[in-house]
Amino acid sequence: MYPGKYASLTPNRAAYVMAGSGQVITYTDLERGSNQAAHLFRALGLARGDHLAICLENHPAFLQICWGAFRAGLYFTAISYRLQAEEVEYIVNDCEAKVVVTSSYLADTFNGFKSNLVNQPQCFMLDGVVDGAQSWETAIAAMPQTPIVDESYGQSLLYSSGTTGRPKGVKKPLIDIPWGEKVEVFEAARERYVFDAATVYLSSAPLYHAAPLGFNLNVLRFGGTCIVMEQFDGLQALELIERFKVTHSQWVPTMFVRMLKLPAQEREQYDLSSHRFAVHAAAPCPVAVKQAMIDWWGPIILEYYAGTEGNGSTAISSAEWLSHPGSVGRAAGNCRLHILDDEGHEVAVGEVGGVYFEGGGQFEYLGDSDKTDSSRSSQGWTTLGDVGHADGEGYLYLTDRKSFMIISGGVNIYPQEAENILISHPAVADVAVFGIPDEEFGEQVKAVVQPMSMVDAGPELEAELIAFARSKIAHLKCPKSVDFLAELPRHPTGKLYKRLLKDQYWPAKG
Repeated sequence: MYPGKYASLTPNRAAYVMAGSGQVITYTDLERGSNQAAHLFRALGLARGDHLAICLENHPAFLQICWGAFRAGLYFTAISYRLQAEEVEYIVNDCEAKVVVTSSYLADTFNGFKSNLVNQPQCFMLDGVVDGAQSWETAIAAMPQTPIVDESYGQSLLYSSGTTGRPKGVKKPLIDIPWGEKVEVFEAARERYVFDAATVYLSSAPLYHAAPLGFNLNVLRFGGTCIVMEQFDGLQALELIERFKVTHSQWVPTMFVRMLKLPAQEREQYDLSSHRFAVHAAAPCPVAVKQAMIDWWGPIILEYYAGTEGNGSTAISSAEWLSHPGSVGRAAGNCRLHILDDEGHEVAVGEVGGVYFEGGGQFEYLGDSDKTDSSRSSQGWTTLGDVGHADGEGYLYLTDRKSFMIISGGVNIYPQEAENILISHPAVADVAVFGIPDEEFGEQVKAVVQPMSMVDAGPELEAELIAFARSKIAHLKCPKSVDFLAELPRHPTGKLYKRLLKDQYWPAKG
């Protein structure tokens, strides 16, 4: 259940390998490093339930730091290293982090927010330091390599979007059982994916995402080995499966698309026979893409539907999917699926409604009681805001997603942030941002702008607005293109009929 067990049983076994550099972190390394991190957190005054923020690229120390926080009973917030300084600053302040860990690779980002941290957290940097940060390596070197005396289970606290477009922390309760005892949710993952000491897991995505972070930690809980890619490359991923005899992997549909577009002679040259579980989620997977992956890799493709909130999930095997194409599966574990209308009543089989889970994990949105309340039905069931329908066998089909959330390449993008930026531009009278179809990424970000004067509408203003947005927020959140209208459709009350705009870019549903 934790690295120390495997450090004693197989001390020299690789806990994880950095795919690009080849650096190996053994279970002994992981145990010692995470113990030193836990001791440092205690020495800095952090107690159970306090918060730590981690803003790192896929760094060799990332998982050691997470494990240190986990065994110290802390909430740890992994932040995208792709965010702008102001965006990182907001999250660090919002979660009230007492410690921030980053790297010299992100020195420019750190310099952009370090003076604006209201709680004055202690800041540490890997691979060198700049003013305002201490050396992480120096700090932990002085710490004991043995466990702290008060180990307890910590919890990740990752960020989703709030009603205003600002991200909101998804806070789940700390696990309140003695350290080392079996945890039901971890055991469920072990059983579902058959995690054990023979597991070799290919981690192809950024570690700050909920799914790869959770999968890596779970593999390590049960003595397996993780192969961590610093950056995704389709051909390299296939080569890694062959070289390390990968048994498990995790993907988003964009990765499938990129690998399928590789020349056949390139993608078919690798021995993938060790591969037993290829798990995907995070974004809608076109039926044709998934069918092509099953044709290529065989019936090893597993899909699940869930959120950072951990309030419930569905799962579907390849065999089930072939009989129910387009489904994301049936309720998994102890949760139950419900489809409700706008009044909170269950709908008939096959009818579309809000997707709710009963009996899943509890959560709240940090500092946003309204958003928390809106995620509950009158029965106490919880939703991610998605809509869909279930068939007579209980298989869920998603027909829409959170009101206007964009999922591009497996990344959730909330358009309110871009709208808030663009409306501040002097040439913009009104704006709507939403997702439009994209063959490779599933969706891309589109802006429709009502300019102050239609005389200004055109390529020059389009380029200016895109550059303006990119100067304020992460590029992936910014529109790739801008169209112009003389007037956006709004109700007299001020409500924007965004669906009327969005439907013009999406094929009609039959």
